Amino acid sequence: MDQVAERIRMIGEYAPGTLHQFLDLTHLTEQARIKNDSASFIRELLADHENIIINLRQQVDRIADDFKDFGTSDFITGLMESHEKMAWMLRAHLG
Repeated sequence: MDQVAERIRMIGEYAPGTLHQFLDLTHLTEQARIKNDSASFIRELLADHENIIINLRQQVDRIADDFKDFGTSDFITGLMESHEKMAWMLRAHLG
């Protein structure tokens, strides 16, 4: 989170700081679970990471091409790689 906020400030914008702002910006949702077991939690977390990966992949080229902001595009690529690694680790637990 800190790195994202720092990147936002580096390009001259203000990072969101309230829960309301985060809720307005997110594309993730909470799931109501019947079972409260670890496998269910891991599957939900995996789905969130995969959702984030898809969203970041869509933004990498757009930011570089449309805004000519290669630094942010590279930063987002790094975030995507972190989420890909976490998704891979979660898949290994379910496997």
